[in-house]
Amino acid sequence: MRRLFHKPVTLTLFSIVLSLFTLVAFHKPLLDLVLECVERDFNGWVLVVSIMLLTFVANFMVYYLLLYLCRIVGRIIISILIVANSVALYFVNTYEVLLTRDMMGNLFNTNISEASGFISFTPIIYVTLLGVVPSIYIVRRAVEYGTLKRMFLNVGVSLVAILLIGAINMGNILWIDHNAPRVGSLFMPWSYIANTVRHFNHQRMINRKAISLPDAVITNSEREVCVLVIGESARRGNFSLYGYERDTNPLLEKDRVTTYNAIASATSTTAAVKAILSHKASGKLYEILPNYMERSGVDVVWRSTNWGEPPLHIEKRYNLSALAKRYPDADERYDGLLLAGLKDEIESSEAEKLLIVLHTSTSHGPTYFKKYPAEFEKYSPVCTTVEMAKADPQELMNAYDNTILYTDFLLHSVIEVLRSVERPSSMIYISDHGESLGEGNMYMHGMLAASMAPREQLEIPFIVWQSDNGRELKALDEVGHYHIFHSIMDYLDLRSDIYDEQKSIFN
Repeated sequence: MRRLFHKPVTLTLFSIVLSLFTLVAFHKPLLDLVLECVERDFNGWVLVVSIMLLTFVANFMVYYLLLYLCRIVGRIIISILIVANSVALYFVNTYEVLLTRDMMGNLFNTNISEASGFISFTPIIYVTLLGVVPSIYIVRRAVEYGTLKRMFLNVGVSLVAILLIGAINMGNILWIDHNAPRVGSLFMPWSYIANTVRHFNHQRMINRKAISLPDAVITNSEREVCVLVIGESARRGNFSLYGYERDTNPLLEKDRVTTYNAIASATSTTAAVKAILSHKASGKLYEILPNYMERSGVDVVWRSTNWGEPPLHIEKRYNLSALAKRYPDADERYDGLLLAGLKDEIESSEAEKLLIVLHTSTSHGPTYFKKYPAEFEKYSPVCTTVEMAKADPQELMNAYDNTILYTDFLLHSVIEVLRSVERPSSMIYISDHGESLGEGNMYMHGMLAASMAPREQLEIPFIVWQSDNGRELKALDEVGHYHIFHSIMDYLDLRSDIYDEQKSIFN
């Protein structure tokens, strides 16, 4: 063991070993993806070999430069990257994710309680064997760094090799262009480094000052209240309201609700909630619904046990900790906390128009079994592991269906509150996105853009309830996130130049 660490090796050999280890230990998902996407002919095999060779050479060059220029600091940086690779590989293997910009956004928008739901013995093994043990070797191995001339030679040869690989694959440029986002998302460690930078740059762009919308006018003085419930990871196919064989909506079935088939505009919470609160699809940051409503004279209340919403500039904004402090008798483990004091909130409002947004987290995985109280465990046994790929498919579905059953109770409870207040009222429920539960070996959400995501992550429920003096609803074949903004403007009788009657569900 002493000989292993203390007998010096050349920096070239050391970098080759590190690059080879990185290729073998962390790039099987990349190899599997490339093999899935290429034809099994000569050109296809050239492409496979080229991508693997490019991965090896690029990592060799970067490792060599880091070690030569930074010495011990370089070792520490590479050790950190190796540990990060092991964590990334665990999530890629376990949840079939791609390390895209949106996925990195999901990571940085994950709070501590959600992150703890992913902890199990398996990731500890990944980190220990593929991260910590190699890092000890990296930090302690004696290395002969060589001359400046040798450094330039190695880097030059690496650059030439990269250029040759590129030249050989000029005929594959269309394939590379089409598959680059997916292939690049598994190129470690540079996939998550580059996409982390892209995520924070994107956040910087969207967190800039919002573009103000045209001033809106309230067209009548009728006292109305609208409750918008934003669901989390609720897919339409598991709602009995939409024909699911299990009775997951026993209460809503009796509540005279109207359902629409909706398609999500995104598969991550951050992007989807932004779409729900926006008046149109745009890369720009326009004033979002709650901010616009409050500026226009509507009393707006935001209650959330979730996260990932765009910047809110309203007075009555309550997150999980604020709600728990405000209602200490409510159980903060579940979304029932959002209902605490809801009737008083409505009755205490003196405004003519009231909008309440409830942002839930009810069906967020992987710990579905922790998202509902024990009395809602109608379907059992349930999956209690965070390693969904290893779970019994039926147990996983049981746990998820119990979250839909609890959602049914929450929505029914909102309706009961609205029935008890003497104001014309409506409830609109829409999910941010759906959820994969093993179909096509995919789990959860957010790993693919909406254009590539499976239907389980895109087909979402859109449920509407109104009090007896409600409005006539349109018969629409399909709706989406951008119908919310204009429907709520319509219901609360606000008008401005950006109002789009075609996007309202009300006649």
